[in-house]
Amino acid sequence: MNEEKKERLLSELQRWKRAYSSLEPRKPRFETQSGTPVSELYTSLDAPLSDYLEKLGFPGTLPFTRGIQPSMYRGRLWTMRQYAGFGSAEDTNKRFHYLLDAGQTGLSVAFDLPTQMGYDSDHPLAEGEVGKVGVAIDSIEDMEVLFKGIPLDKVSTSMTINATAMIVLAMYIAVAEKTGAPRASLSGTIQNDILKEYVARGTYIFPPAESMRLTTDVFAYCRDELPAWNTISVSGYHIREAGSTAVQEVAFTLANAIAYVEAAVECGLKVDEFAPRVSFFFNSHSNFFEEIAKFRAGRRLWAKIMKERFGAREPASMRLRFHTQTAGSTLTAQQPENNVVRVALQALAAVLGGTQSLHTNSYDEALNLPSEASVRIALRTQQLVAQETGVACVADPVGGSYFVVHFTDTIQEEVEKYLRRIDEMGGAVKAIERGFMQEEIHRSAYEYQKKVEKDEITVVGVNRYLTDEDRPVRRFSPSPDIERKQRERLRSLKVARGEECNRALGNLKKAARGRDNLFPLVLSAVKARATLGEICGVLRETWGQYEGKG
Repeated sequence: MNEEKKERLLSELQRWKRAYSSLEPRKPRFETQSGTPVSELYTSLDAPLSDYLEKLGFPGTLPFTRGIQPSMYRGRLWTMRQYAGFGSAEDTNKRFHYLLDAGQTGLSVAFDLPTQMGYDSDHPLAEGEVGKVGVAIDSIEDMEVLFKGIPLDKVSTSMTINATAMIVLAMYIAVAEKTGAPRASLSGTIQNDILKEYVARGTYIFPPAESMRLTTDVFAYCRDELPAWNTISVSGYHIREAGSTAVQEVAFTLANAIAYVEAAVECGLKVDEFAPRVSFFFNSHSNFFEEIAKFRAGRRLWAKIMKERFGAREPASMRLRFHTQTAGSTLTAQQPENNVVRVALQALAAVLGGTQSLHTNSYDEALNLPSEASVRIALRTQQLVAQETGVACVADPVGGSYFVVHFTDTIQEEVEKYLRRIDEMGGAVKAIERGFMQEEIHRSAYEYQKKVEKDEITVVGVNRYLTDEDRPVRRFSPSPDIERKQRERLRSLKVARGEECNRALGNLKKAARGRDNLFPLVLSAVKARATLGEICGVLRETWGQYEGKG
């Protein structure tokens, strides 16, 4: 835009503002959930395109702001991957088949807390938690049942597991091999993101240094053995669920990702050998345009970080590929049917933001585990967005929005401020040890809750538009008998196995004291039918258990 046109636009904009200045706004301040002020109008003055190629470019090209694939969803739709897992392996296997028959295109496994924390179902600390918030997996036998009848060389599988990620992935590989699926044919993702557990969730086991060793050992093993497997899904989702803003979600996620790349490089891995299999996991919240801009800013920043900071040469190393889940923290127990609308809008934001795969929450999840009926509605939501809205017909349909372009820049600037602060502290691990990320999230969560309680933020059905009507929702829960059955299965397993199991655990313990990659040892142990709890027990004895701060 030349100076004459710019001056004319500015003059006309001021005239427009004066003409409407007498109109009273419906509230004194408009802002995003991150607290960023929102103007009444955006024009090309807010989103100049003089540096178009450097800041936007084209889909599939650096800096990937407009998407990582040239044709985006015209070529292939995102993977519809509903998160599922409850009760026993048999229960969850039935749900997997139900979802695949309903048109789901990838599996996503939820594990129960004992599995996440490295305890078998017969451990005293597992009592009352077996199969409650995910499926109970104690051994390779459970994993075989979990994927019975599912062709693992054809279906992509995501597993949300962190502290015990290596063990669960080893079980998956062993089961695949028993069914005749070669390792190179396996595709999917293991979350394997332990740093965010210290920040936001708490399902860590070992001290940070040993946990990072497990993470990078997975990187190295999969580089050689599972070339199509995503070795980590650096998660902002749980950071957002803990109460962060959109800016903090991106900033802390990228800071953690930087720490993983640095750790891998220090272990002797070359950036372009492992970085193409690094993936991300983000939340899609309710502030529609902020979420779209967040995804775009994250993509652009990651390309810049990988190119300038780590010297990546391959475009695949610079692509921020991400899975999205709609925001569980926005689901309300009050008027739960409203959650169907929330999830649909959050799913649309994720798609317009360029996600590679998507999970849509079920409307009844604020009350209980999702029922088959609510899961079907959640999946149909994705299918409706894909097939009936037209948003998948063009690459980056919101790319010309002045608002979105401006907000992408704004979020990037705010994220970079956080990254500089974290660098000054010595990186993500040091920032976590100081409690910096945790304190920032707690502050944001507190500020948000105060605004809800003061009615400065509306939550439909919670602080506004309330009704006296209490419509009961049919509640779904796993069988109460699951814990007894898991204990019996473990007893039978331990009686039937031989001395090979003890040898495998002994070899693992010895290797844990050294520096060799532990993945082959863990794989040998699970094949010898060592349990997840036994393997973690060996590592606890060797490394100790992290107790956290305060």
